[in-house]
Amino acid sequence: MIPAPMLRRYAAWSLDAALLALLVVALLHRPLCAGLASVDRAFEALAGTMAASMAAAADSGLPPLALATSWLGDPALHAATGELALALSALLLPAWALFALLSLPYFAGFEGGRWQATPGKRLLGLRVIDDDAAAPGLVRAALRQAAGMLSWLSLNFGHALAALPPRHQALHDRIAGTRVVRVDTAPMPYAARLWLALQPPALFLLLALLMRHVDRVVNTALDATLGL
Repeated sequence: MIPAPMLRRYAAWSLDAALLALLVVALLHRPLCAGLASVDRAFEALAGTMAASMAAAADSGLPPLALATSWLGDPALHAATGELALALSALLLPAWALFALLSLPYFAGFEGGRWQATPGKRLLGLRVIDDDAAAPGLVRAALRQAAGMLSWLSLNFGHALAALPPRHQALHDRIAGTRVVRVDTAPMPYAARLWLALQPPALFLLLALLMRHVDRVVNTALDATLGL
């Protein structure tokens, strides 16, 4: 069997991850909305604290380097930064935890079942097998998914191991004794190629919107501080 190419593996995973992310958003819609509002308020408070500090420094003629140094010991700034960190944690940690909890039965169930593949892998002609080229079974598939945390915690070095011949096994595949193989020679479906092509501009757009919001909040805080 042909080892699965890295791009196909990523495309399959990203499709499955998108499905799980939609489920997480549906289940945590209200907490996520409340969390986003809390993050926005905390960032506005931080921007206001920084703007007030900058205005005071300008009035006293404090040079920029001295202002930056003073921020290191500013208790108000530390408190505002702590509040923002807490708000971000309250927003992200429950979503990440639910995503991880849903991932285990999702990936283990599909890859350890009759399909030997998640919907994303099946769409792209990929299958998960054990070292004997047989179906991995639920236990081995669950071990593979649990070991996947190590591939993420290694800053994706564990995933990059899948590029090494001859077996092209990621770290979690080596631990679980599994492989991801390609079971057909058909070109990547157009929908999957379009999905991959749309990801970079979508990420760029999100970053641009985030930076625009940050700029608006900071300018509003400066205008309020300066009385404009």
